[in-house]
Amino acid sequence: MNQLFQTHLCDGTIYFDDMERPVSSIQPAEAEFRSQSASPRPAAILFSAKTTFGSAAVTDAVPIEDHAVWVAGFESYSLDHRYYEIAHESLKDQFAHYYLLFKDVAGTTRAIQPFLVVSQDLATGTPAVIRKILARVRSRYPGFLKLRMLMVGCSAGEGDVVREKQSGEIEWTVAALGESLKPVARHFRAILIVFKDFPKHYRLSLDRLCAAGYKRAPSMPATKLDLDFPDFEAFLKTRVSYSMRKNLRRKFRKTEGDHRIGFEVVTDLTPYVDEVYPLYRQTLDRSQLKFEELTKPYLCELGRRMPDRARFFIWRQDGKIVAFASTIVHNGVLRDNYIGLDYSVALAYHLYFVTLRDTIAWALQNRIHTYHSAPLNYDPKYHFRMELEPLDLYVRAPNGLFNQLFKRILPLLEPTRYDPIVPKFPNASELW
Repeated sequence: MNQLFQTHLCDGTIYFDDMERPVSSIQPAEAEFRSQSASPRPAAILFSAKTTFGSAAVTDAVPIEDHAVWVAGFESYSLDHRYYEIAHESLKDQFAHYYLLFKDVAGTTRAIQPFLVVSQDLATGTPAVIRKILARVRSRYPGFLKLRMLMVGCSAGEGDVVREKQSGEIEWTVAALGESLKPVARHFRAILIVFKDFPKHYRLSLDRLCAAGYKRAPSMPATKLDLDFPDFEAFLKTRVSYSMRKNLRRKFRKTEGDHRIGFEVVTDLTPYVDEVYPLYRQTLDRSQLKFEELTKPYLCELGRRMPDRARFFIWRQDGKIVAFASTIVHNGVLRDNYIGLDYSVALAYHLYFVTLRDTIAWALQNRIHTYHSAPLNYDPKYHFRMELEPLDLYVRAPNGLFNQLFKRILPLLEPTRYDPIVPKFPNASELW
């Protein structure tokens, strides 16, 4: 097992077990994507309005002259401006992405906040009995509870409020968003304004929006594990129950025989994307809650543009890739964002638990202090004694009367209400 974690760094790729891989040529579709995103394009102003702080304008791209403001607004976050650019370019067929430019009275751009417009089914995540009732209603009114929304945040991850240029803080941006989003939503004919998946630490600032008619509700939470133990075996002995520990060891023994499962970590997934992408699709297709659907260009560009942060875990059995994970490493935190499993072997070999074990063990070897996992699949995380990391939605309707009605029914629609495992976490009360 120690040999498995001997690391060799070469050409930006981290190899395990001396399994070096040649760099493959760029596929034609990938080359076309790169050529389209290689240089910034002129930004078109789609909407503008005067405000008490100056003005707000919506563009379809970041103006070249404001690129430094765009970069500075995200530079302290794990998902920096590069990540947003990757998501916007690779998921453009799924979401309409825009940029909200805030200028002061002198005409200086102070902040650029990205947002997207999408039609979303509010019944997603509700129990089968509710969906059955809605199906009857939708037989006559197909669009019932399928609403056009303006979403502030990221289409492929958690949201962040951009830092304002002069102070480096978010308070000015929050106030600007609170004033300008209603007219912007009306311009796009959005029925709802949603701040999507903002971590709990934003509450001190974003809760001020509640005075402007917004209501906070929980989104499906992320989870975290503080890596304050020396190795994975110590974690099993001190954090996991006896029965779970015994169960896990039995599962892991199955992967150490003739059909041993090993792994490597790379910074560029391009040579393997044709093998791993079907595994991602298998996992996505099994999920009841879906929002974004990653593309091959997303996975390739993540490694090309963010080699300092992107880490891809690849698991093999008998030379065949059977699992992969897409992660971001920044400031001592490993963010486990997306996973793909080969379900022809995943259940028999307990692949999800194997990926958790190996990812945590690698993080410990690389002095990572926190493991952060994206939402969903809560049962194994609960047994691994992880904590919930609440993610918040701030919601309001531009129409005042509809907003009052929607605030009353929002608690019935929020997705955590119907998950059987989430309430078992010790800090579940933090969701609200």
